[in-house]
Amino acid sequence: MKTRVAILGAGSWGSTLAILLHGNGCQVRVWEIDEERVAAIATTRQNTGFLPDEVLIPEQIEISTDLADVVRDAESVVLAVPSHTMREVARKLARVVAGQPILVSVAKGIENGTLKRMSEVIAEEIRPDKRRGIACLSGPSIANEVLRNLPATVVCASREMEVRRAGQLLFVSPSFRVYSNEDIIGVELGGSLKNVIALAAGIGDGLGLGANAKGALLTRGLAEITRLGVAMGAEPLTFAGLSGAGDLITTCTSAHSRNRYVGEQIALGRSLDEVLSSMVMVAEGVRTTRAARELARRSGVEMPITEQMHEVLFDGKEPRAAIADLMEREPKAEVW
Repeated sequence: MKTRVAILGAGSWGSTLAILLHGNGCQVRVWEIDEERVAAIATTRQNTGFLPDEVLIPEQIEISTDLADVVRDAESVVLAVPSHTMREVARKLARVVAGQPILVSVAKGIENGTLKRMSEVIAEEIRPDKRRGIACLSGPSIANEVLRNLPATVVCASREMEVRRAGQLLFVSPSFRVYSNEDIIGVELGGSLKNVIALAAGIGDGLGLGANAKGALLTRGLAEITRLGVAMGAEPLTFAGLSGAGDLITTCTSAHSRNRYVGEQIALGRSLDEVLSSMVMVAEGVRTTRAARELARRSGVEMPITEQMHEVLFDGKEPRAAIADLMEREPKAEVW
């Protein structure tokens, strides 16, 4: 019998995972709140604006706006919605979910206000008796490349060995290798905080700052991500892994990175509102910058790159002034 999987969210990553899991032999249903998008996909099997036009969503993948129908009998539910809508969607899911599916978050963000990770948000909204466990899937995984079956390697994290193993086996394919990790705190934080550094990388690209600056940014960005992660209970080695250094490198260098693109456009003189209003997809790093700065201040952790990105995004600071402030900080030892 085919494994029954429900995917919540028909954005680029949710749609990509639906195609991947269908290729793995799963029975896949997709829930999407946007009625027009559901109708368009059902008619054309294309997801215009989120997937390349040449990518067709197989007929066997059902898509619906009826959440209860999509999650019926699901053994696993993949939550592929933006972080700022995760709580609302999890609350809706709690009202209709039957059985005890494994819940897998693939969102890379931190909830503003509460400063909760996505697995914490899900756990607060969906009672333990309505789920077998919670996992997250993270790592360097540009959707456009996964769709082309180019090699990608990610990590499935959960505190429960049975749950992370089940998630690992669900997603693994010949071109999509999945490792497991029990440090869900570190994996979620690595996947979220790297987007802040990617915004800074885009600014560097837009200003033509060169490879030396990019190398320094990635290194010192990883240092501040690790500092905050450890302060929040993560294992330091997690940030040397796929959801740390791996995802950071990919997001800061890929032409497909939304967050790098936002930073680049700001460096070219466009306002944040102008850039975001022109995008169909969500750049998680913008909201995460707010949350990361607040977490750092609460934890007493120094995050100079994050602080400067916050000033550029929300306080109108000129990108070159932010770079100057970073470069002219007091000289110190290279410590993590």
